[in-house]
Formats: sequence, C-alpha cells, structure tokens
Amino acid sequence: MVTVEERHISITASTRGFYLNQSTTYTFNPKPANPSFLSHSLVELLSQISPAFKKNFTVLQKTRVQRHPFERIATPFQVYSWTAPQVDHTMDCVRAEDAYTSRLGYEEHIPGQTRDWNEELQTTRELARKNLPERLLRERAIFKVHSDFAAAATRGSMAVIDGNVMAINPGEETRMQMFIWNNIFFSLGFDVRDHYRELGGDAAAHAAPTNDLNGVRAYGAVDVEGLYTLGTVVVDYRGYRVTAQSIIPGILEREQEQSVIYGSIDFGKTVVSHGKYLELLERTSRPLKVQRHNVLNEKDESVELCSSVECKGIIGNDGRHYILDLLRTFPPDLNFLPVEGEELSPESVRQGFPRQHRHRLACLRQELIEAFVEHRYLLFMKMAALQLMQQKANKDSKMATLTENNSPEAAVPALLSTENPDASAKSSETSTETLTDGKSDAVQIETTSTTDAPQPAATEATTTEAAPKAEQTTETDIPSAAATTMTASQATPTEDNVVPTVTTNGPLVPVATVIQNGECESPLEGKAEDSIPGLAQAKELAESLAAEDGSGIDPKSREVVLNACKAVGSISNTSFDIRFNPDIFSPGVRFPEDSVDDIQKQKQLLKDAAAFLVSCQIPSLVKDCLDHSALPMDGATLTEALHQRGINVRYLGNVLEFVDKTPAKAQLEHFYRIGISELITRCAKHIFKTYLQGVELSALSAAVSHFLNCFLSSFPDAVAHLPPDELVSRRKNRKRRNRVPGGGDNTAWASLTPSELWKNIVSEAQSYYNFTLHSENADQVVEKYGLQKITLLREISIKAGIQILIKEYNFDSRHKPAFTEEDILNIFPVVKHVNPKASDAFHFFQSGQAKVQQGYLKEGCELINEALNLFNNVYGAMHVEICACLRLLARLNYIMGDHHEALSNQQKAVLMSERVLGVEHPNTIQEYMHLALYCFANGQLSTALKLLYRARYLMLMVCGEDHPEMALLDSNIGLVLHGVMEYDLSLRFLENALAINSKYHGPRSLKVALSHHLVARVYESKAEFRSALQHEKEGYTIYKNQVGEAHEKTKESSEYLKYLTQQAVALQRTMNEIYKNGSNASIMPLKALHSTQYGQCSGTAQYYQRHHLYTTQPKGLGKPEGGGSAAAAASGVRKKHGGAHCGRSTRAGGQNTHGPTDYATPSIHHVTSSELDNFDRFVICHQGSRPVT
Repeated sequence: MVTVEERHISITASTRGFYLNQSTTYTFNPKPANPSFLSHSLVELLSQISPAFKKNFTVLQKTRVQRHPFERIATPFQVYSWTAPQVDHTMDCVRAEDAYTSRLGYEEHIPGQTRDWNEELQTTRELARKNLPERLLRERAIFKVHSDFAAAATRGSMAVIDGNVMAINPGEETRMQMFIWNNIFFSLGFDVRDHYRELGGDAAAHAAPTNDLNGVRAYGAVDVEGLYTLGTVVVDYRGYRVTAQSIIPGILEREQEQSVIYGSIDFGKTVVSHGKYLELLERTSRPLKVQRHNVLNEKDESVELCSSVECKGIIGNDGRHYILDLLRTFPPDLNFLPVEGEELSPESVRQGFPRQHRHRLACLRQELIEAFVEHRYLLFMKMAALQLMQQKANKDSKMATLTENNSPEAAVPALLSTENPDASAKSSETSTETLTDGKSDAVQIETTSTTDAPQPAATEATTTEAAPKAEQTTETDIPSAAATTMTASQATPTEDNVVPTVTTNGPLVPVATVIQNGECESPLEGKAEDSIPGLAQAKELAESLAAEDGSGIDPKSREVVLNACKAVGSISNTSFDIRFNPDIFSPGVRFPEDSVDDIQKQKQLLKDAAAFLVSCQIPSLVKDCLDHSALPMDGATLTEALHQRGINVRYLGNVLEFVDKTPAKAQLEHFYRIGISELITRCAKHIFKTYLQGVELSALSAAVSHFLNCFLSSFPDAVAHLPPDELVSRRKNRKRRNRVPGGGDNTAWASLTPSELWKNIVSEAQSYYNFTLHSENADQVVEKYGLQKITLLREISIKAGIQILIKEYNFDSRHKPAFTEEDILNIFPVVKHVNPKASDAFHFFQSGQAKVQQGYLKEGCELINEALNLFNNVYGAMHVEICACLRLLARLNYIMGDHHEALSNQQKAVLMSERVLGVEHPNTIQEYMHLALYCFANGQLSTALKLLYRARYLMLMVCGEDHPEMALLDSNIGLVLHGVMEYDLSLRFLENALAINSKYHGPRSLKVALSHHLVARVYESKAEFRSALQHEKEGYTIYKNQVGEAHEKTKESSEYLKYLTQQAVALQRTMNEIYKNGSNASIMPLKALHSTQYGQCSGTAQYYQRHHLYTTQPKGLGKPEGGGSAAAAASGVRKKHGGAHCGRSTRAGGQNTHGPTDYATPSIHHVTSSELDNFDRFVICHQGSRPVT
C-alpha cells in the first residue's frame, strides 16, 4: 500500500486486528514491524500511519453525513440518465479483482454460489398471507427478489449482447442462439425456426416478449395460490431485444413435447388439457375476463381450455404448476387484424380499420377490457332499470297500449333512443349509414309515439354501448344514441309518457343493417346512473339473483335480467358476467360445431370492444386534455395517458388525426405537438434499432453520433467518422461475421444520409401509424409542427438508451455537425419488468384519499401516514409510491397550517423523485413547484424563486414554452417577484401567463380573468393606473359574463375598478399640482388598498366553501413563519416591504374539479401513478385572494 505521503507499507490482517509487518517491495517478512500499530479497524491503523489520510477521511465523513440520507440510499431499480458530465478517467487498481469480489453471475469462478432465482421467486410467493404482518413479510420478500432478479437479468442481457457469454447452442446461427448465465435463461427477439412465420416473423417475435410480460404481470396481480409464473424481464440493448426468464426445474433435461401437459406448442395444431390447470386457471378467469372454452385438437377431439392455446402448462421437478407463453392473455385487437369475411363496426370502418399491422399479435390492453366491461355493466343496470320502470308503468297505467310482441325488452330500444339534443347534430353523422331516409323518419318519430317502422328479422339482441338518462335528456355528458345499438326483434317504441323525445339517432334498423356495438360518440362520464328511475331496484334485483338461485324472484323480474344479460353479451343469464375468448381469430385454432353461436357472440363482443376504443376512449382522452384533467408534458406522460384509457400506442396516428379534426384544435396544440414528437421519435427508434444491429462494439460512439447528426443536425453533409483501422476487427471468419445477426458489412451504417433517414421516418410513420408527415428534414419538422430539437434529442435518447455528454449543442449550424464521437458516452439498457405492489399499503393510501375528499383531513392524514409506514416496510426507503405518499402528506400538512412539516415532507418527495424518476421527469418538475410553494409559505422567498426558475428551465427543455402548465409556473414566478418588488420582471412573467391562458382556456375563461387581475395588480404597484384599469376591466367583463353581476367575484372586481379609478384621479391631481406649483407642491400619499384586499381574501374562502372545497385561511406574509433560510437580500426586501402584497391561499377537494364554473382548478397530472388525480393543484396565491390555475 502507498500512502499520500509516498510511504510504501505492508499490512497483515489477523484475528487480533490489523498491523504493519516488515515486508518491503522486494522482500517478504510477515513479522510485526516496530511499532506495529495494532488496530481493531483498518481505518484506525491508516489514520495512525498517514496524517493526510486521517485529515481527508474526516472531511469525507463530514461531507457524507451532511448529505440527506435519500441522496445515499440505493434505488430498487437502476435509473439511467440520458445525460452525464465529462469525468476524467482514473486508474482503478481494484478493477481486475471485480470478477472475484462480486459473486453475482460468475458461476465459473465460484461454483455453487449462484442464486437459484426460480426457487427464490416461487418460495416468496408461497409465504403465508393470512394477516397483515405475514402479508407485509411476503410482499417485502417478493419485491426484494424481483428487484435483485431484474438487476441480474439486465446485467446478463448486456453481457449476452456484448458477446461475453457462451451460447448453449454455439453451433447454430447467432439469431437462434440461447444463453444461460447466473441461472437465468436468455433468448433473442428473433423468429427462431419460423415459429412466428404465420404471425409476422421477426416483428411478431419482437412484440411477443412484451405481450408475454403483460400476461405475467396480469397473472401475478391476480396471485392465485398454486399457480406459478416465471420471473420475466425484457431488455432492449444496442438494437437487440433480450428476454430473460427464470428456469423451470427439470425443463432442460426434457423435450418440450413431454413437458407440456396443458396448452399447445404448435399454435393449436396439437392441444392438451389438464384438470388441475383448468381448476387453477378458472380462479383467474373472472378477474382477467377470460372465457372457458373448447377447441379441437389434431384428432378433432374437443379439448377444454381456460386460456389461449399458446399458454403452456408445465409441472416442474419441484412439483409446481407453471404457466408460460402468456402472449395472448388478452383478446386480439380486430382494428389491426384483418379477417376475411368479417365486417367491423361502421365506426371502425369509417376510421380506416381494419388495418394491416406488422404482426398478428396486436392485443387489446387490460385497461381497455376493464373500461369496456365497466361500460357494459352501467348499460346493463340502465337497461334493467328502464324495463322495470316500464313494467311498473304498464301495471299502473290502464291507458298503456302494448305492441304485438308483448315483451318488456321491446321498450328498451325506444327508451334508449332518447337523445341529448345538443349531441344529436354530432351523432347524426354516425347514424347515416344505418338509417333509411333519416329526415323523414325523424319527422315521423317525433310526431307519433308509436311508429310502424320496418321491423328487422328476429335476431339475437346485441348490446348498446351507452344509454342516456330517461328523464334528464338535456345532460351533455351522456353518450349519444348513435351508440345505442339494438337489433332486437320488434323494436317498437311504446308509451308516450316514458319516451319524451326520439331523434334520428335512435336504433331504427333496416332489415339488412345492424348498427354496430361499441360506437360511442361522446365520452362516457359514467356517473349518470343515480338519476335513472328504478336503478336501485335493478341493482337489488341483480344482486339477489346473483346471490341465490333466484327461485324467490318473480318470473317477470327474472326476465328483465335475462333480457339485459342477453343484450350486453353476458355469458350468464342470471347475472352480469362478460368474458372474452382469447383464441377467437387465432390462426390454426378450430372450435367444435356445437359452440358456433357462442363463437359468434364472442366475435361480436370483440368487434364491440374494438369500436369502443375508437369511438369512446380516444374522444374521452381528447376531452380530458381539453378540460385539462389530463396534461401530458412529454412522451412518457402521453403514453401513460393513452395506456390509462386502454389505448395502445399504435393508435397514436388516429389520436393525432382526431385532434386535428377537433374544432377546438388550437386549445390542443400542446397535446398535438407532444404527439407528433412522440410519433417521430418512435419511428426513429424503430430505424435506429435495425441500424445499431450492424455496428461493431468499437464503432458504437461513431455510429450513434452519425445517426443523431442525420436525425437532428442542420448540417447537410453528415459524414461518419470510421474508427481507426487498429480497432476494426479483421477476423473475417464465420464466427465473427455471425456476431452480427444482420451479417454483411460492418461499416454499412456509415452510408446513412440525413435525407435517407428522414425519408425512412416519413415512410415508417405512414406504414406503422398511418400518419402522413410532410417533412424532408429536421428543420422542416421543427418549423411545421413547432417542435424543439432538444426535446426530440431527449425523447430519442431515453427511448433508445443513449447517454450523451451534457453540454450546449448547436443543432442549427450548417458548417459542422452537432455531435461528435466524444459526445456519446454510453449505451444503456431499456428495461421492462413486473412491479410487485404493496397491496395493504395501497388500500390504506386509497382510504386516506377518500377521507380527505370527504373533508376528514386529520383522519386522512393518519391513514396516509400508516400507508407510508407500510410502503417503507415493503419497498424500503426509495420508491415511486412512497414519493406520492410524501407529496400528499405535504399537501395535507400545508392545508392544516403546518407549513414547516409540509416543507420537510415535500423536500423528501423531491429528493426521492429525482432519484427514482430522474431530474427532468415531469413529476419531478411538479415536485419542485410544490416545494417552491411550501418554501414561500415558510418565508423562504429566494429559495422559492430558485426552485420555480429551475422547474421552468426543465419544463422548457421537456415541452417548450407553449404549454398550459407554463402559465401556472409563470404566474407563480410573477407573484414571488411581485412580492419582492421586482415589478418589471414580474410583469413579463404574468403577461406571458395571460397569453398562454388565453390560448388554452379561451379568452372568456375565468382563469384569464384571474390573469388580468394579477397583471392589473402589478401595474397598480408601478402606478401605471391606465394599464391597470384596462386589464381589470377585461377581468370584470369576463366575470360579469360568466358568473353574473350578483356574484362576489364580479363585485370584488367592480370594487377594485373603483379603487383604481380613485387612485388614477388622485395621481393625476398630484401631477397637476406639481406642474402648477413646482417644488413647492404638497403631495398627498397614495392610499393602500386594505379593505378591498382583505375583502377579496374572505370572499374567495367563502366561494370555495360554498362549493364544498377546502381552503386554508388566507393571510398576509407580514412576518415570515419559521426561521427560513432565505437569502439576506430577500430578507432585507421582506423587511422593507412587509409582505403587504404577498399572501397565499389554496384548496384541496373532491373529484369534481370542473365544478359549477371553470374557475375551479384542474387536477394535477401524475405520470407514474394516478392515485392523486383527485387532488387539486396547490399554487402560490397573490394576496390570498385567488388560486392561480
């Protein structure tokens, strides 16, 4: 060992401790030196020998102790940053010993020391779970093993692609090779042995692992005792997709044909079943909505399954029942699966479906299945209620005349065809295909209550997608009746008193036409059920039928449920139960003849679900973006918004097309821009994946920088810098050539040009997303769609796993490329894995939220604290859900007036968000904004301002200036600057906020009125009363038009206008006095606005309380509360200023954030979890008078 003082020493470690021996560089002598400095610890010994070590080590310890624990604790899953600083390379003497010091994955060095991942994963699942302590122990063990497995699988996948692991079948072509490393099985995402030939070849083989992972996630969430799934991690690295799985005991010793006792190994040609598997899978079928069904095997024998045929059941040597290959857990998406002889719904056809996709494995998302079933359940209850209501009307009224069929079901179409007049214009477009001579029919229908419309031949009643309220037909949030799709026999409207109006959108179906299910013109709000007469009775009836055999129920009521079940496609006749057959439309799967009717029903159900996605979920997403309840800021948050509604990213082109045709497109510009950016970067990623497969390891930096130059640089002649000859492999033998699954020339990547790349991107956008990009290079895209190159760089880097040097890049130079080889620091893996959940903690968290929404803040706070403890128990100190918990606790502390505690909790949330999500993640930006508010509340104005500036800088990089969230940020910055009397700067931010609010909320919005008021306040502070009056008049006009003259907001604005007029007159008099009398003029001081100011405060509090929203008591910032560490200058300003113009007010509330007026604040959008969507934004407020939204 060499000390800092250049002293060479040799140390012996013994049972008594560490001591110096007499060895030198050239002679070995283990005897103790004199003095030997025998010490219990090595640090103590080194401190005695080297004063410099002692001094440096003390400094190191102090520095480490001063850092927050959250900066030191490891995160459960590795988070990779797309930027990194330049670090000088230092010699690492210990690096060569790594293989021996780390046990992870080096079985050849330490035999028998590797972990048996499968045993660990399955044993933790088998732990007891009867009570809370047992469940916590089990969940903690599951989470720990999963995070370790994900880390090992990621490391192994990188070693496989880098060529550091020997294949188990080295004689075969590289694409077909498989690997085992550290008891994990690795396979590449290529079509081996034409396994996926009929499904799309390599494209299907690339999609299958993610589908399989979704299946593993779904079965893992259901968590049935006795049914086991494999540990699965999907890693994208250097253009390759690697699937890492734990190994079933004994599977490597047996042939696959012998092992599989359930399912099929050849996509349905040979199928086997097993009683135990049927029993286990039956328990998962209800939560996963999978229908038990029969298929034919190669001998034409009927085989019963409770999953897709691809799902294989294998009993391992450990006696456990494993299921694998869960790629078809969810039903196929018919919009992307053209089938001969099958017609989709008119709504789908109108949007250009079915469309040929790259592969035939396109599945519906689990979220869509859940939303669709919930939608049908609401419909089921409405139909039953309407039938019961009609039965009652028939009984009560002697005047009611029945139609010839005398069936309660006959009334349903008539009742369902009542339509919201406002939506009828929109809906009529969708019904033109299905109505014969719509106009004349409409006249006929509205003039008579009973119509002799042509009756369709008797067919099975199919479903309606939505039903309006029976009485309140003017509600705008009810789906249109174009969605109402009945093909019931004798669909004749009856009873004048039950059917108030019927419009052209009713389900009057000609013989040859069926209005397709799944159509839903306006998004379903879903809360209309309470106002339907008879709904409670229907619920009671359905529950009693489900609970018993139904013998005590009278036949008419049973018939009501039977009709409703048939109409919504339920597989049971006595209760609502919708399930999907995942094998419908699977190539090679045949069904027995006796199940033809059932198969037809299932096909119809799939068509309905596909139409529901297009006609309900996409409009619903756009509507949420219009009213700002969904506010995506980047590609990841946009993807999450799509996925939450069950919309796959392959629909991105359709979503953008829908936005483009929306009348309010200007208010969706931010959404459209983020969508275009996401579409372009995904297309570039697809091309980059193939591009990178042909690159040698030594040329990676050069190849990646060349690709980025072609993609983003304005330099027209991007030329690749090939690595020096010494680094290029000259081994032309087959083994080396095979390292690249594309084969061919290793320098082919260098021939890529910017025009060729952009041509490929445009072509990919058209073929994959069915979207036409009108651009030939990066500059055209940026100009046409208003994008930022830095945003595109961030998106492509995160998606493709590129880490670049953090510096200022000049994208627009036409003389030199933006990127050089030195700018590319690393390629990191993009990892997908299962996230085990802490179920008990999550339930506590939800209960706490519910309590807070009901107004029980203290009880809510206790529950959230309990949830935080349980989350810590399961996940350890760092996790996204703990971050959400801390954020909510901070808000509650703030509302209840404990600002210091709010600051402490929010600081932890910020640190955690930086570590587990990344510094520039949209969630982290939101955390900075909240922290700024709590700093402000604690009197730390300069800190608050720094945090807001930081948030703004990050937001500029993530989504640019033109985003609704920027208005909120700029308003807050403007208010803090106003608080420290920086009026000119404050005005710039507030005027920018006003412009953005006007654009995204409309010039007549109450948010715009608020912005006008804030600008007026700054002008007043600058004594520019004319401008102040002008802005306040604008605000007053909006309030007057929107909420009426009697509303207190309008009154407050009116009072403030009077005050401004008085001040302006007083100022003019003073000026006249000065002109007249010169220096002898007596100048009257301007009056401060105290009464109005505090009047406004209390008025706002009352306003919110009237609407059941909770607000802190507004108060001025006269003295900063708590000893905040604000900068000296800021505190000086505060002392002078007294904080007279600065205060705060906020609110938290229930779900109805878009209440009686649009004054209410939209809920904040959370990227990683939607648990907090019900809570309103917390913002710094001016004079405690209004929240900035």
